[in-house]
Amino acid sequence: MSGAKHRMRSKKMRNQPSSITYTSTGRDTSQGPWRNGEETPLTGQKHEHSGHARGHGPPPSDAGGQYTDWVRGRPAGGASPALPRFITASTFAMARAAEVSAMMKAVTKTTGSCHVFGGLPKHMRRRAMSHNTKRLPRRLREGAQKMMEKSRQAGHKEKKDLSKRKSRKARRRHGNLLLEFNRRQRKNVWLETHIWHAKRFHMVKRWGYCLGDRPTYKCYRACYRAMSQHCLLQDLSYYCCLELQGPEEALLAALSRLTSKETGPTFAAAHFLSGRRQGSAVLYRADGYPAAPLGPVLFLWRPKSGASSHRQLWIWSHPTLKQDLLPELQAVCQCSEPLTPPVPVPVAPPAPDPDPAQTPEVPDGKQPRGKARKRVGGHREAGVPAKKILGDGTRPGSAATCWRCDSTGVVMSDLTMELVRYRLIGPLSHMILTDTLTPAAACQASDGTEASFWWPAHCREESHMSLHQRQTEAFQLLRGLPSTADIPAGSVLGLAVDDPRLTLPSRRCRSTPDGCSLPGDAEGGDQEEEQKAVMLQGLPEQCSQSSLWDRSVRDNVTDNKLSEQELNQMKSELLVPGSRLQATPQHGRIPVLLVQQPGKQTGTEMGSWGAGWDLLLPKGWGMAFWVPLVYRGVRVGGQQEALKHSQNKGAPHFPHDFPDCPAGARFQSEQEAQFCETYKRRPPAKRPNFIKHGSLAPFLCPWQQLAEEWETIAGEGGGGAPSLPPSEVPDPQPQDLTSPADDALRLERGFTVLRDRKALQQLSAWCRPTSSRGQRSRRPGRPRQAERPIQPFAASLSALQHRSLVWARLSLLRKGRPALHAAICMPAAEDFVLLCRDPACCGPQEPQHVDHFKSRMKRRKKAKMDSNSSKKLGKNPGLAVDQDTGSAPGLTLGLWPSPLPSVTSHCSRVTLGWTTQGDFSLAAGCGEALGFVSLTGLLHMLVGQPEDLRGLVLLRNPASLQYRFAKITIEA
Repeated sequence: MSGAKHRMRSKKMRNQPSSITYTSTGRDTSQGPWRNGEETPLTGQKHEHSGHARGHGPPPSDAGGQYTDWVRGRPAGGASPALPRFITASTFAMARAAEVSAMMKAVTKTTGSCHVFGGLPKHMRRRAMSHNTKRLPRRLREGAQKMMEKSRQAGHKEKKDLSKRKSRKARRRHGNLLLEFNRRQRKNVWLETHIWHAKRFHMVKRWGYCLGDRPTYKCYRACYRAMSQHCLLQDLSYYCCLELQGPEEALLAALSRLTSKETGPTFAAAHFLSGRRQGSAVLYRADGYPAAPLGPVLFLWRPKSGASSHRQLWIWSHPTLKQDLLPELQAVCQCSEPLTPPVPVPVAPPAPDPDPAQTPEVPDGKQPRGKARKRVGGHREAGVPAKKILGDGTRPGSAATCWRCDSTGVVMSDLTMELVRYRLIGPLSHMILTDTLTPAAACQASDGTEASFWWPAHCREESHMSLHQRQTEAFQLLRGLPSTADIPAGSVLGLAVDDPRLTLPSRRCRSTPDGCSLPGDAEGGDQEEEQKAVMLQGLPEQCSQSSLWDRSVRDNVTDNKLSEQELNQMKSELLVPGSRLQATPQHGRIPVLLVQQPGKQTGTEMGSWGAGWDLLLPKGWGMAFWVPLVYRGVRVGGQQEALKHSQNKGAPHFPHDFPDCPAGARFQSEQEAQFCETYKRRPPAKRPNFIKHGSLAPFLCPWQQLAEEWETIAGEGGGGAPSLPPSEVPDPQPQDLTSPADDALRLERGFTVLRDRKALQQLSAWCRPTSSRGQRSRRPGRPRQAERPIQPFAASLSALQHRSLVWARLSLLRKGRPALHAAICMPAAEDFVLLCRDPACCGPQEPQHVDHFKSRMKRRKKAKMDSNSSKKLGKNPGLAVDQDTGSAPGLTLGLWPSPLPSVTSHCSRVTLGWTTQGDFSLAAGCGEALGFVSLTGLLHMLVGQPEDLRGLVLLRNPASLQYRFAKITIEA
């Protein structure tokens, strides 16, 4: 018998009782009878033969009492077997009963191959027999029918709770996700919409936050269409909010040191100070204008309440600007004493007692069979908060958030991550808001159970309800407006709304404008008059009030928010599934602020493009408003979409387009390091050689050197920078370049960006747009500013702003796509002749430069090889090595080493500046770029150009030798 058959047989017969007791002649009976399968007392051998196990015969013995081997129930030697003298009836019956039981079990077995079909020959078996028993022979139909009934009954039985092995992803999942999420936010904080974005966006870690950079699906043109025709949604909750409270005179006196009226309206403007409009300004260091700028901010005053002089101001800034702005505000407001707010003690809800009827007692270390193991308690510890509430991406959790000045009474607070800010961009943004938000209804008389909610107490004041009614009427007027841009820029509307999750549609839809009212309708005519008043005069001042300014109300709304689980439970208990839940006090009312964001306000083209609304909410309600907005058909954008929005508007994007600010300088340094790392990863043969293309700084624009060189050119009489052919450009030597002392002096003096509105308007008039491709016609009814004589004004402006850069917009006249850091150059006289001769000409071409550093590296490598060979011959290699010491050891092939030669006269065309943004513009239908040019160089170019071709420049990408004609526009 083979080993496998032997093991199978042993498994079957392991429960068989021994039924026969044998005795033998000459055997010592005092040792007791031995049983089948036991060791014999004489030989110690086991008898496990099949005949013994079945009780067919006794172990053989000869006359002398010696035992012999049995083969198949017979003695091996052929002797007659000695039958047992007696058997035990009980053991014999037990053995037979076990055999009968095994036989019955084998007969009635319905699994494996013991089916009714097994009784048929293989050539008669059909697959259809398992569904139709009539295909079986008559003698087998009854059994097959019983089997089918039995299988149907087994399918309706309750399935056993078998332990199923979880997937690797489920096994690696943390026991308490909130604690795990808090751990992952130690370095980069998540917004409330982070998980939603992480599933649909490419995420980047910037400025202490995890932000969505761009969607994972193709939507470049779709996002532009949303900004132009419908609505684009962005999450700006990472913006930092600083709150100032105190007397109005003290606040205005402190903030006036950070701004200048030459750049535009400041904090003291009447329409901003009333609280009806949101303002914007570029802040400088205290008394530092026009030098030492910090960056742009948005600010909003709380409307006055009564005759009190106490005011409240919110200042919104970019997170990378906060580290420069916060110390400056503390200095001008003299708020150096930190205040420690009382820390609320978190009270954890009591854990529910386990039900003894549902929780069976299990001995320690044992698990009920057939039950899945469940983690008891998880990783969550007692007393650990489930949600992180302190700290943000710009400060640690232990840092102070409130400061006070005892002399002036000014209090400054850091409200970063205390408010949620969403931006809706597009002409139908107001439609999205009116569809999503529902003004809150007044609460009826309550029985006192709503004491913990702010809205019932708010409704008891008649003045509050009167104001809420006026705000509701003003909000309903927005739906009838043709476009978001029809409302005055920066208008503010306060409102209290219901939970938007109550009106969430069952499926995603697209908000569209309603039909216009008929001219003969009296109600429609009154509404049209009110809408015209709103479009001309703006929203009433009283409608700017909001309870969102009160910290107690914000905390109350955040603490009493219903969870998704509780809300879904209420929906499941509705009598009619899918019907709307009626708003009750426990659902909460949320105070919000709607702030109109103006679109393109400068220039004569695409007026008010990109206008929209900003939605301000208390913290904790981010996803409750985000999902309903998405369900109204908005397109969601990230950081790249925000950059394209600024590019289409022609506005500088912070911090990319603020090179004179500390935040902008840090950003450009990080960008240069990133570009250099990417460039060095590629082999020299698979990357452009910027030295041969004449690009001195393809990754970082040397603005300081550009301003200094044009200052030197203007001081020498404005004769222009010398221009040499590339073949005659001398090999730069270190002693001919600037010294470190000059660099320190240059950094100390610095450069600035011209932000004087009057000067920009005059420059814009000189660079008047022409009827060329990529240009829009002037808006009707807007007169052109009178042009002053260019010669005297240029001299005076250049003397005052000799180291200034000007923000410019460039549009290509022909085909082409501008790239980042493209050079803006002054056209020569022969270029105008070429353009007049062939209007379809793209532009001249830059001759290829010679890479002197490549030859130096070859000579250095050859000298090194010669020195090695000289060492072998015993010669002095010092002379060969000292012949070439100009190349730095860290030189990268294709990049100019530092310090750089002259940036204005390095190429065949004089350089005016560089671009900071560039791409094909879907709005203009041609290639457009945004960048900075030297003010002195721009004036020098405008003076020497003919009047009909004034404002024409050349644009060349860093990795190209082709110049392209472009029209420069100064928008103010």
